[in-house]
Amino acid sequence: MKGKKLYFLIGAFCLAIVLGGCSFSSGGDTESGGEDGHDGGGQVTVDIFQFKVEFKDQFEELVEIYEESNPGVTINVKTVGGGNDYGQALTSAFNSGEEPDIFNVGGPPDVDQYEDYMADVSGTKAAEAALEGTLNSVERNGEILGLPFNQEGYGLLYNKEIFDKAGIKAGEIQTQEELEEAVEKLESQKEDLGIEAPFAFPAKEQWVMGNHLANAFLADEFDHDVMEAYDSDSVAFEMGDQMQRFFDLQNDYSIQPTLNLDYSQQVEEHFSLGNVAMIQQGNWVYNTIESMDPEFAEENVGLLPIPVGGYEGRIPVGVPNYWAVNKESADEVVEASKKFLDWMYTSEEGKQFVVDEFRFVPAYEGYEDLDIADPLSEEVYRYSTEGNTMGWVFLGAPTSWTEDVLGAAMQEYISGDITWEEVEEQSIEGWEKSRQ
Repeated sequence: MKGKKLYFLIGAFCLAIVLGGCSFSSGGDTESGGEDGHDGGGQVTVDIFQFKVEFKDQFEELVEIYEESNPGVTINVKTVGGGNDYGQALTSAFNSGEEPDIFNVGGPPDVDQYEDYMADVSGTKAAEAALEGTLNSVERNGEILGLPFNQEGYGLLYNKEIFDKAGIKAGEIQTQEELEEAVEKLESQKEDLGIEAPFAFPAKEQWVMGNHLANAFLADEFDHDVMEAYDSDSVAFEMGDQMQRFFDLQNDYSIQPTLNLDYSQQVEEHFSLGNVAMIQQGNWVYNTIESMDPEFAEENVGLLPIPVGGYEGRIPVGVPNYWAVNKESADEVVEASKKFLDWMYTSEEGKQFVVDEFRFVPAYEGYEDLDIADPLSEEVYRYSTEGNTMGWVFLGAPTSWTEDVLGAAMQEYISGDITWEEVEEQSIEGWEKSRQ
């Protein structure tokens, strides 16, 4: 089913987003059989290579729980995150002969790259429970080649207390003009509010600009459908003027220099500590904010839609990325990998952990009786259920285009080396070249 019918169910998160390397951490060996069906006759080891640094600790805790109940299985987790390139790290792992048994893929171009390694998971319980439309990006030739992580949404996270002190009502901000008025109000009261700037704009991170910011203004021209973007020979920047205006607003009213500002500084040093009023991010940052200040995370973080003409009051929502199982692994490892993913998303223990500890908005049926764990995820879920969403189309762009082409051009624009018109021209040329 096309994503324009259910915008929030399309897409997947790009391999090239924020990520970096650390070493495998092995679970302990055990000898007796368990839920996984192993009889103790042999130990099965599953190596997982995953990108989501925000839930690294929680994921490793879940793995330990699974190993305790399945003593025939050892699971090693390698998390690549913190602002580096997961895609490059994964490619290096495959090229060096250290292929993981479970790994992450994003949109259709990523499936193109790794399709020869991706096992058909259509027979799993998780695939059967996946919400309608969430598997569109990973369907090939009648096979399902990945399982969705969750649903995520993003916009402008704002500090409710700072907005209240400034006399700004977030619910009344719908248009770009209204956002600009609010930003100027914050700027004029910086000292009284105790902030350094209205925004922390991490222009060092190409994915923040080339993936998420751009997506909000590109979704319309692809009818909010990731597969339409994937099939398109070109990109037109039909809302390029709006994109530039929003881009300039964040960059001009941010802590400077923005090109030196990274993701962790944005979230941890500035927003979580109350140094700025707003950041462009999504519900995935909740665990990080909570680790810095639980009360602030619970009471003072709100979600404001990016103002896009014709889509006021909507946020982009989609599947951030997928779990893939390496079909080149030994048969017993492939089977153990599928069983672990099934358990994580369909067992009562796994589902509770996914909601309570991962703080995920589920992409699966069977969670209707469980409460969404945190306020940001609740907001995303509310936008989704009310249909106030936009498409998640950036994963249909050519491989690496959002960062290496568009994101890089945006950085040149900030440096003053090129004009915005040249940002669009270079990006259009890069898209068309990749599709030839």
